[in-house]
Amino acid sequence: MALGISPLVDFAFKKIFGSPENVRALIGLLNAVLDRASPIIAVEILNPFNYQEFADAKQIVLDVRARDDQGRSLNVEMQVSRVGGLLQRLNYYACSLYVDQMQRGGNYWTLRPAISICFLNDQLFRDTQQPHHWFEQVDMASGRRLAGGIEVHTIELPKYNLLAATISQASRIEQWVYFLLKADQHETAELRQMFSALEFQAAIDAIDRIAAKTEDRVMYDEREKAIRDQQWLMEGTRMEARQEGLQQGMQQGLQEGMQQGLQEGLQEGLQKGRHAGVLAGQIQLLQRLLQQPEQPLEELLQLPTEKLTAQHTDLQSQARLRNT
Repeated sequence: MALGISPLVDFAFKKIFGSPENVRALIGLLNAVLDRASPIIAVEILNPFNYQEFADAKQIVLDVRARDDQGRSLNVEMQVSRVGGLLQRLNYYACSLYVDQMQRGGNYWTLRPAISICFLNDQLFRDTQQPHHWFEQVDMASGRRLAGGIEVHTIELPKYNLLAATISQASRIEQWVYFLLKADQHETAELRQMFSALEFQAAIDAIDRIAAKTEDRVMYDEREKAIRDQQWLMEGTRMEARQEGLQQGMQQGLQEGMQQGLQEGLQEGLQKGRHAGVLAGQIQLLQRLLQQPEQPLEELLQLPTEKLTAQHTDLQSQARLRNT
């Protein structure tokens, strides 16, 4: 039976990668993202997992802050959807980690890199299929990097196309992405066979304990519901904003069309295409000019495009007859 525990849920993500007993999993995840010649061999978790932060949380708790054996400060987080200002926030977190290293009377040369890493279950850069972006301070003319400073990594999970049958031959970052996206769909034994490395075994142990322990499972279910509710609310807000924008655009188009005259308004509308909203607006305009009862915009937008087109054509014919 599938585990049913998704690492995308904040409770599971923090329990897997933010618990000191699972530090091997966090080290493996960091090395997969950073892919440096000198891999991380030890990590101190600065905000370890505790139940109280989830019991008190009204928002999604997603970050793991750590310091590695090379003195670098790291912030790792999971975002289930794209939010405004995400890149700026990631950069702010990295800058905060960098500044927080400086103690009173300290020397600047002691500062170590600060790295912000975000796994995003959404698309951030829609103009490219590149899933992993690595931002750093670079001289635009020479390409010279300002080493030892700020780094921001974004990993867009949906851009990876991964199959269970070939995942054992995939890169480490691809394996972790598959684990984050698909672990809930597999049984424990399947996961252990697919991911034999010790770092994955630690992560599998963690989700297995969540599935088996009543207290963990109850908290997981509550947080999963909170995430679904938040996504539903955000999607509803976006839909309302789009609808409001459409209605405002329609009203503005109607006003401009009446000012410029029926013929010019119709030509402009046809040039913009056969979008249902444009057709509905033109129908309302023609009904006004023909002194017919004006149909509500909501009613028109519910009609199929074919019916809107036929109604629009009929009203055009009536307008031409009236002008002859």
